Amino acid sequence: MDIQEAIIIFDALSQETRLRAFRLLVEAGPSGLAAGVISGTLNVPHNTLSFHLNHLSNAGIIFSKKEGRSIIYSANFDITRDLIGFMVKDCCSEEFASIREDKINGCSIIKLSDFYQPST
Repeated sequence: MDIQEAIIIFDALSQETRLRAFRLLVEAGPSGLAAGVISGTLNVPHNTLSFHLNHLSNAGIIFSKKEGRSIIYSANFDITRDLIGFMVKDCCSEEFASIREDKINGCSIIKLSDFYQPST
């Protein structure tokens, strides 16, 4: 992931409704949620939610698929992993954060170190 891709994603997530929707979709896992469920859970009108989900979709951070009469939205976990990896690898000193691949479990492990912050 490069900085321009990260900026597009951060822009999409920098609005409360979109961030709440994205977090809900991450929580829902790969199976995702129907638009009506997201709307009801977040208490956001359908047309307003549609605008925000479209914004997230254009940024590539969520997917949508039609199932019968419903549209099911789900988080794009590959892009999410890439964004987190970008933050750890390109924005943090190894002294404070590192990322490694766990080949046994097929996942990435992020280690965040405690660090001293001088008192003000």
